Amino acid sequence: MNNPYLQINPEVAQAVAQGKPVVALESTIISHGMPYPQNVETALAVEKIIRDNGAVPATIAILGGKLVAGLTPEQIEYFGKKGQAIAKASRRDLAVLCAKGEDGATTVATTMLIAHMAGIRIFATGGIGGVHRGAETTMDISADLEELAHTPVMVICAGAKSILDLGLTLEYLETHGVPVLGYGTKELPAFYTRASGFSVDYRLDTPEELAKAFLAQNQMGLGGGMLVTNPIPEAYSMDPAVINGAIDQAIAQCNQQGIHGKATTPFLLAKVAEITGGDSLAANIQLVFNNAKLAAQVACAYCK
Repeated sequence: MNNPYLQINPEVAQAVAQGKPVVALESTIISHGMPYPQNVETALAVEKIIRDNGAVPATIAILGGKLVAGLTPEQIEYFGKKGQAIAKASRRDLAVLCAKGEDGATTVATTMLIAHMAGIRIFATGGIGGVHRGAETTMDISADLEELAHTPVMVICAGAKSILDLGLTLEYLETHGVPVLGYGTKELPAFYTRASGFSVDYRLDTPEELAKAFLAQNQMGLGGGMLVTNPIPEAYSMDPAVINGAIDQAIAQCNQQGIHGKATTPFLLAKVAEITGGDSLAANIQLVFNNAKLAAQVACAYCK
């Protein structure tokens, strides 16, 4: 079915049609994840890393009521400058934003969804959302997990964001049949740090192994996504005691100020960056670069 709301960049459309490797990227990391101009510089650098590793980048967003797969550098600049004035869009927001002709920055969930509509199989991000700490009373669970259960896109990340309850996040993914793979590790990375104390389902050591596993899942018609957790490079991994102390402090302030829902993650990430003197933001940028490189390698292997 032709989707009147879907707008695919010609370069991306041609690559998909010719069976060439394409890697999807989200736009929330531009608008809500970092300050300007660092957000734009990072987004363009990530696209360059993907090209340097043999794939075509497709940054995804909602622009003027269209689901756009493949932003231009000018559109990335626009998103970076507008920042948090742009709506953070999950699956539930798409219909209204498109009907009103508005802009939206795509989360992991909506980037997966639009990537799938555009025929893109592989997606690189920083960290996925998950089950928030205290979710047993708040029921605050990211829509990212539900999308992973239903949408056949491989998501390559540095684990779930360490502001979350990682144990419950893994339990939720297991219940929904989402394979959680560790790239070169059997331990779940915790975003800013390489280890969390929790185990992943399987360790795979090469982009080719990851591509074969995802191909098998798709050929069997199992549906749903696959989560690849790629540890932050050793040189940029933060001291667990430092980062966990900062997260606890940020969560306490979040609770005091009554922040909840989609505002929670941007608040916590900004607060952690402030508490760590910018160290967490620097680590965040490096892990995104690392994930983009691996995603391009997996996309190339998948197309072969």
